[in-house]
Amino acid sequence: MQEQDTPLGAEGTTAPELVENTSGTGADTAAPATEAHEADTIPSLAEQLRSAELKATEHHDAWLRAKAETENVRRRAQDDIAKASKFAAEKFAQSMLPVKDSLEAALATENATLESLRQGVELTLKQLISAFQGANVTEVSPLGEKFDPNKHQAISAIEADGEPNTVINVLQKGYLLNERVMRPALVVVSKAKPAA
Repeated sequence: MQEQDTPLGAEGTTAPELVENTSGTGADTAAPATEAHEADTIPSLAEQLRSAELKATEHHDAWLRAKAETENVRRRAQDDIAKASKFAAEKFAQSMLPVKDSLEAALATENATLESLRQGVELTLKQLISAFQGANVTEVSPLGEKFDPNKHQAISAIEADGEPNTVINVLQKGYLLNERVMRPALVVVSKAKPAA
């Protein structure tokens, strides 16, 4: 039994052709479906791109407006700070003008008696006290109080009866501006006497 080599017959050649034709026919039918699908998606991608570009433009415009508004607010705040700093003392200066006027009037008076000068100085002092009250400037005269290093400056300490560290003499009054020390009071404080 001998096997014979036989060339491929018609059946052998047609099978690959059928496979090719079958796959070719499948590709031909799939291609139009893919193109139709791509045709459906391409307009939506273009619409999405246009929509995204419009949104980006809107956001960019909104950002530019917000940036300009922020710059305007910053510039106005700087102007307000500069004006506040420049004219902070205006109210106090206006309240000091009558005091100056009174002092000048007292000096301009000829043949003034000691009593009239004293009355003029007392009225001027009242004007000054009123101006201080309007500016929230308060006087610190701590005679008899406990020494407070935050508000008082001790010049010396003297042995005295009573509790140590008590203010026994005020050399110069202190002043507070809105409860903040402008000038501490210069004081003499007591210290304990040595035990005998």
